[in-house]
Amino acid sequence: MTDPLKQNLHEKRELVESRLAKVLDLEEGTPQALIEAMRYSLLAPGKRLRPLLTIMAAEACGGNDECALPAACAIEMVHTYSLIHDDLPAMDNDDLRRGLPTCHRKFGEALAILVGDALLTLAFELLSTSYPSRTASACCRELARGAGAAGMVGGQVEDLAVERAEGEQSSRSRSLGVLENIHARKTGALFQACLRLGVLAARAEDPAGPDALLMKRLDTYGRCFGQAFQITDDLLDVEGLAEQTGKRVQKDASRGKLTYPSLLGVQESRQRAEQLCEEACRQLIEFGRAGDGLAALARSILERKR
Repeated sequence: MTDPLKQNLHEKRELVESRLAKVLDLEEGTPQALIEAMRYSLLAPGKRLRPLLTIMAAEACGGNDECALPAACAIEMVHTYSLIHDDLPAMDNDDLRRGLPTCHRKFGEALAILVGDALLTLAFELLSTSYPSRTASACCRELARGAGAAGMVGGQVEDLAVERAEGEQSSRSRSLGVLENIHARKTGALFQACLRLGVLAARAEDPAGPDALLMKRLDTYGRCFGQAFQITDDLLDVEGLAEQTGKRVQKDASRGKLTYPSLLGVQESRQRAEQLCEEACRQLIEFGRAGDGLAALARSILERKR
């Protein structure tokens, strides 16, 4: 018997896939090579976790799929751009992503960089043309904060710095606090932006805007969700299979990368992920049944194979 919540997530994922394909019907004059590479990266099989968070946050606040889809697609474009750039030789130097050769392996480094640039800018264009001006401005601000220098990009800078550190500096930097700070920015900030965009999309016509307490609960949910997701990501690198994860595994230890299993061990890392998911779900109690989708997403982290 099909789990109705899982079936709902599957249907939302299909909606996102369909809308992403439409968004990539770009205006005349766009180079065909660029369109091909953008489609290759953005439409590659993915979890679509960030768009789902956006849609479910909107639903928790009384919104619907249609109001949330532009924001959901914008988030996925920013996420995909970050993956393309993270995979480059100057960064993580990966050759497999979502079960396919990485963008720079398929199309070359120069075009891969430009694909990332194009997806990033298209995300903000989509937000600015899909919502009333006040909502569009707020969405652009939240996405820029989550993805920018104090968010995802800043976290990536810190992650690279720790990875490349040596000697005494390395021993001081390898702590749980440092790791949590890195991923609160590198991973968590964009998750929190997903939730905030979902709320803004749902309340686009509400002059009072989103409730501060509601935002605080969703921010806590996003923080816990982001940490749990990163822990399971680290565990998949240790225990997963490339054919399931869609990317190389067992590469973190070989690079001396700071991860949760390297600090806490596998069992304690798994227990920590479970505790974080429980805490995330506690933040949804006051939403009632409207928060079921977000709760299902949190629980799905513990079952993920990719």
